[in-house]
Amino acid sequence: MLPSSRRSRSSRTPRAAALLAAGASLALVAAAAPGPAEPLGIGDRLFPHLGNPGYDVTDYDISFTYHGDNSKPLSAITKIDARATSRLDRINLDFSHGTVSSVLVNGASAHFTSSGEDLIVTPDRPVAAGKSLDVTVRHTSDPRPGKKENGWVRTKDGLAMANQADAGHRVFPSNDHPSDKAYFTFRITAPKGYTAVANGLPVAKTRQGGATQWAYRTAHPMATELAQVSIGRSAVLHQEGPHGLPVRDVVPAKDAKALRPWLKKTPGQISWMEGKVGRYPFENYGLLMAHASTGFELETQTLSLFERDLFLRDGYPKWYIESIMVHELAHQWFGDSVSPRTWSDLWLNEGHATWYESLYAEEKADQPMEKRMRSAYRASDAWRAEGGPPARPKAPSGGKISIFRPVVYDGSALVLYALRQEIGKDAFQRLERAWVGTHRDSTATTADFTRLASQIAGQDLSGFFDAWLYGKKTPPMPGHPKWTSDPVPK
Repeated sequence: MLPSSRRSRSSRTPRAAALLAAGASLALVAAAAPGPAEPLGIGDRLFPHLGNPGYDVTDYDISFTYHGDNSKPLSAITKIDARATSRLDRINLDFSHGTVSSVLVNGASAHFTSSGEDLIVTPDRPVAAGKSLDVTVRHTSDPRPGKKENGWVRTKDGLAMANQADAGHRVFPSNDHPSDKAYFTFRITAPKGYTAVANGLPVAKTRQGGATQWAYRTAHPMATELAQVSIGRSAVLHQEGPHGLPVRDVVPAKDAKALRPWLKKTPGQISWMEGKVGRYPFENYGLLMAHASTGFELETQTLSLFERDLFLRDGYPKWYIESIMVHELAHQWFGDSVSPRTWSDLWLNEGHATWYESLYAEEKADQPMEKRMRSAYRASDAWRAEGGPPARPKAPSGGKISIFRPVVYDGSALVLYALRQEIGKDAFQRLERAWVGTHRDSTATTADFTRLASQIAGQDLSGFFDAWLYGKKTPPMPGHPKWTSDPVPK
């Protein structure tokens, strides 16, 4: 994600297979006795009620019917294939901002109720550990604003999704935490004149009277926060990337000609990223340019979400817009293919995306990274005071994007700059390639990154990372002993 607030400043742009330990203990409680119907969670430090213990999702199959009106809920069916990791007398799903009409568990009707932002399901018989768990929920998905920010973005001509960080469950029932990635199938029915597009590759298109249903399937597992469904009066444009990679872009049909010059830059940007970190990790890529005011861009898997006006409105240098495109592209490796095990590992996503955004600007537009990093160093102590250190960010203070503070962008890219200064460019480049190769299609933690960096550098870097990632004060910059941080405002 890249908040638009970073665009309003100067060119330096200050813009579950493995559950948490707390979650594991909750799973044991759930296995021991039914207990009251109450919200659970896996104990994420920043979002403690997201995710649910006791099962691991393998597949989602989600059907939406759009009625051509953003003021009306969509009809929806969510099918979840999972495996129980402990005995389940009750099954908690993350879901809110919709109405549930029925739930089936392994083909049998089940009782359900809601508490907090959980849908709590009681099957007719407990599900034993290790057994298949198939849940079908018939529900609505409401694009209208609620008390909390919704995952649906209402565009000028339809809808798009922006689920990061904690809004996927306001669109469909799920285990809404990046530690539990799964495959997705989307089936979207929309009236004549609309086009529906989703993550992954198209697998079917059928006409149903005056409507059309599109189906898409991901070829790689995906976190719920990265799901994308676009419904609008859209043009779908196709081109080819490196190694024959399908590049599919979705734009407002009336703006296709004006936006095409920007879209043509994507294949070259993919080639540039591959030269840095290796082969693009997914089945296709493209940009979704939505006619909406979101306040951010978002790395939804294989189809990154952008505000249309970023490309059509005057005021930003071309090199800067291209670097933002690279930011979201870099996330396909860092954050999408290699996803954070916990939300405190967010710095690994945004720090790397900001790093390659900056490196691209340096190599393609003569915008020195050292200048940007020195500026970040001056602000770093203040960023840490305001938002916490990079790997221990403060809890969200408002809506879903409030954890996306400057410290996780330039403040975290600064950590990578310090690391490159510490171990040298060659070792740093080997680390980057090894990181995305080792953890492809999986999740990883800050501790994993520390271990791999130490292994490749041939030295124990735990002290280095402890200071740079968890310290209240920014450590001295290797190779730049005269760099100083500005005093923190009182």
